[in-house]
Amino acid sequence: MSNRYIFSSESVGEGHPDKVADTISDAVLDACLSQDKFSRVACETYVKSNIAIIGGEITTKAKLDFVKIARDAIREIGYVNDDDVFHADKVFVNVIVTQQSPDIAQGVDAKKAKGKKTAKQGAGDQGLMFGYACNETPELMPAPIMFAHRLGSELTRIRKAGGAKWLRPDAKSQVSVVYENGKPVAISNVVISTQHAADVEHAEIENFCIANVIKKVLPKNLLTDKTEFLINPTGRFVVGGPQGDTGLTGRKIIVDTYGGSAPHGGGAFSGKDPTKVDRSAAYAARYLAKNVVAAGLADRCTIQLSYAIGVSKPISFYVSTIGGKVDEAKLEKVLQELMDLTPRGIREHLKLNRPIYTRTAAYGHFGREPEKDGGFSWEKTDLVAELQRHFGASASETLIDFGVSRRHLAFGAGDIRAALQQHRWHCRRHDWHATDIGADGDCEI
Repeated sequence: MSNRYIFSSESVGEGHPDKVADTISDAVLDACLSQDKFSRVACETYVKSNIAIIGGEITTKAKLDFVKIARDAIREIGYVNDDDVFHADKVFVNVIVTQQSPDIAQGVDAKKAKGKKTAKQGAGDQGLMFGYACNETPELMPAPIMFAHRLGSELTRIRKAGGAKWLRPDAKSQVSVVYENGKPVAISNVVISTQHAADVEHAEIENFCIANVIKKVLPKNLLTDKTEFLINPTGRFVVGGPQGDTGLTGRKIIVDTYGGSAPHGGGAFSGKDPTKVDRSAAYAARYLAKNVVAAGLADRCTIQLSYAIGVSKPISFYVSTIGGKVDEAKLEKVLQELMDLTPRGIREHLKLNRPIYTRTAAYGHFGREPEKDGGFSWEKTDLVAELQRHFGASASETLIDFGVSRRHLAFGAGDIRAALQQHRWHCRRHDWHATDIGADGDCEI
């Protein structure tokens, strides 16, 4: 790989058609889990024009009003404007849902069945899942995808707060980051396409997005006089959402994960209960990889898990590190000792049988803050002390490199201050600690 290269990642807003579908599917899942934590859910949604079709296989004791669930999800996203063809109160909701196949169920159930070699709970399907972490950002995520998510999240925050009446729910963002020797040194391009009302001028949209979104949430030190801003490049984006494009659950798997910076096993997340290892094992792999990097054992860590349907234990476990400071074979062994990677073990360790999934549907399943009710539990770094004990590392020696340039650092909202204070990180490129970070998240180097 060249010492200097550009890498890009995109994100999409919650009003993007595919994200509307993901949100409805996860809202159905949460409705099931809120009443029956052992629900088996495989729910997919199709949206187009003024129609939403909810399909799948669901076995649950929960009583579900699919129409209300869909309308509430759409309303929360923001399709409530008078000129919306796809409108929360007017959309036609069709439901085509059956129960889980008994052949699949016997593989997942913790009991004997004809042809099944064990009475233990098995995986709900075969497949492979990846987890990844790196020390490019405080969230231990790749910079391009985190920056793209920040843009989309800020657009949504402004829209829902009423900060720009012309903003509409559908939006996309993309950030191209310049790397030198594997570290981010600049942003070369920023793309924002946001749906808008018909009566706003393009110049107003462009100026607003640059001043109030891009320059507010992206690192100041990475924006240069050579950074190109492309705002609504077609010149007009009035027709959006499911009126403009079809949306399907599970079609934004790269947006949901690492923005292309890491491998993907191919399985989608939304609408799947945690017996589906496509989701739960991907969360477990991220959890382990993040703890490896947070413990200072590697600059980057990739983990792969694979499963067979009906089989309890993973059939393979793989760890790869860059900038690693420990033996990978030993690391593989220790990680499997610290976490039971059976489907049941993952669910219990991360407490996944909860209605915590609708919030994951937009702006990434990873790089989020763990929440008090158990949301984003896979983002915790509670294995750091154990990993450091096994490998003889001290928390005070944990290193992180945000790839900052020589003079100025600004990751916004005090992210770095919180990260440094929580983990006692120390930057290896620039000699500063948590006490050097201003309250606004800025630091003069």
